Amino acid sequence: MQGEVSRYICLPGQATAYYIGYTKILEARQRAMDELGEQFDLKEFHNVLLGNGALPLDILDQVITGYIQSEVEGG
Repeated sequence: MQGEVSRYICLPGQATAYYIGYTKILEARQRAMDELGEQFDLKEFHNVLLGNGALPLDILDQVITGYIQSEVEGG
C-alpha cells in the first residue's frame, strides 16, 4: 500500500492514465462482444489485444476493429 501511495504522490497522472487504458480495453471488449455475439471468443480477443504489444489507444482501437471485421467475414 505504501508503494502505491508513494507512486501516486510522485506521479499523480499515472493512476489516471492507467484507468483510461483500463476503460478503453473494457469498451473494446464490450464492442467485440456486442458485434460478434456468439462468435466472440475471449481467448482470441486477449490474443489480439496482447499479441500486438503496447500500442497507443487509438491504434489499439483500429486493431480491435480489424479483428471484429475479420471474425464477421469468417474468421
